[in-house]
Amino acid sequence: MTTASASAPGRMPTLYLSHGAPPLADDPVWPGELADWSETLPVPKSVLMVSAHWEEAPLALSATTTEPLVYDFWGFPEHYYRVRYEAPGAPRLADSVRKLLRGAGTPVQDMPDRGLDHGAYVPLVEMYPDADIPVLQMSLPTLDPRRLMDIGRKLAPLRDEGVLIVGSGFFTHNLAALRHDGTPGWSAEFDDWGHRALDKGDVDALLDFERKSPAGRLAHPRTEHFAPLFVTMGAADAVGELDTQRSVIDGFWMGLAKRSVQFGRQTQ
Repeated sequence: MTTASASAPGRMPTLYLSHGAPPLADDPVWPGELADWSETLPVPKSVLMVSAHWEEAPLALSATTTEPLVYDFWGFPEHYYRVRYEAPGAPRLADSVRKLLRGAGTPVQDMPDRGLDHGAYVPLVEMYPDADIPVLQMSLPTLDPRRLMDIGRKLAPLRDEGVLIVGSGFFTHNLAALRHDGTPGWSAEFDDWGHRALDKGDVDALLDFERKSPAGRLAHPRTEHFAPLFVTMGAADAVGELDTQRSVIDGFWMGLAKRSVQFGRQTQ
């Protein structure tokens, strides 16, 4: 069974994490950082995952029952395609998400045969290896930061029901970094800018990151890996917790910034 340093009283935090690729499991540091992070959190009743690897409009919900994983990557060694993560489905959470979003005018569709993709299960394997917490995945119906932040606001009541809302992306994501040794300047510059903007609570700058950040278009040639951050921010903003943001994981992995942040006041 899952253990942690606290049970799930009160309001759950909300997270944005950099999820890595399947080889994350072999990294000597990062899996331990994710595992240590989960140990500081209240044990969630369920997890709502918003992964960079599922763009679908209208907004869609999947994995309401346990389904095979989506191995949405190519050219990796065979053992990465044998990973299993048989977490329970979360049909009750799906009902709650539908009510919150449809009641606020956001259409929702169901795709129950779609399993968890690697943006969801790769970090969950490290954080909750027993796979005993129900998981629901939600698509990105848009990449517009303001619309995503609004969706996060609508989902905020779930936090008071023991739901851990997780935006899973990558703080910088340009795979050109994988072809070079070390950390590219654009990755380091964007990471520093984003860290400072989060610390200052500069929401306007973050929402307009493509124009206001240094090297924003190099750090994110497409913005799907930064987009889940805005769902997380919206779920924090709805209850006045943007100022509680803190980086839990930082540093770089194969040249990409793995910065991961938490919103929500500590319960321990």
